[in-house]
Amino acid sequence: MVWKKVAKKGSIAAGKGREFSIDDKKIAIFNQDGYHGIDAICVHQDGHIAPGKLDGDIVECPLHLWHYNIKTGKLMDYLKDVTLQTYKVEVRDDGIYVEV
Repeated sequence: MVWKKVAKKGSIAAGKGREFSIDDKKIAIFNQDGYHGIDAICVHQDGHIAPGKLDGDIVECPLHLWHYNIKTGKLMDYLKDVTLQTYKVEVRDDGIYVEV
């Protein structure tokens, strides 16, 4: 695993998410009571979840309203045992980093 700098400190507003392309992955990073990273693509018809509405730890995919826990990646409705990959995120003096 390698830490990659993805953004400047403060560039992800509180209560919001942003999508980043890192190597061959699309990762959504959310600033909600700390920073949390998960796969950026919903398993249902490939919706991008980073611009989704946050309600606590739950993000709603704006395409078809599926819900994921941003800390665990777990899908909260529709199908059992569906989980997006999660990624460790750190804020350092020079920016926001994700471990990939």
